[in-house]
Amino acid sequence: MPRLLILLPMVLLLGACASTRLNRNPVGEIFPSVEGTALTGDQWRLPEDLAGEPAILLLGYKQDTQFDIDRWLIAFAMVGVETKVLEVPTIEGLAPGIFSGQIDGGMRSGIPEVVWEAVVTVYGDAPEIVEFTGNEDGLNARVVVLDASGQVVWFHDRGFSVPDLDAMLEHVEVGRPMLGSSR
Repeated sequence: MPRLLILLPMVLLLGACASTRLNRNPVGEIFPSVEGTALTGDQWRLPEDLAGEPAILLLGYKQDTQFDIDRWLIAFAMVGVETKVLEVPTIEGLAPGIFSGQIDGGMRSGIPEVVWEAVVTVYGDAPEIVEFTGNEDGLNARVVVLDASGQVVWFHDRGFSVPDLDAMLEHVEVGRPMLGSSR
């Protein structure tokens, strides 16, 4: 464990050296074909493995993006979103790829095992995703709603807000809300 504590700051620093790409709105475009690995170890190809069903991807480019992702996830639970949701940590750079096992292990230690299958980390293909959405203000999650064919039907990259949640809900399935909400 002490070795990880020494390596992790170095890996994060090297990953931070990735170049900044201008933010862009990819609505109407097909999500790029990328490979990732769930924290369970299952291999994914996005969006192909989601074919036939809509999905919400919560893209995170920095560790601290988790705060924004958590706000979206809590809101999804409160309003009863039934559309499949995947968290997609997208980690660019050679060093993070080399240390992916340690990084994923660190994520596993901080994330309950019951949700590991919904956390799909992308390393090698990360530049394709970053180019697709841009990474300015990387602390904000990129919320990507895909239709059944993998086309982006809704996109947001400015941080969680209730009006933006309401706008997104027009594009996803909502079932029985949690906690007695009136929605």
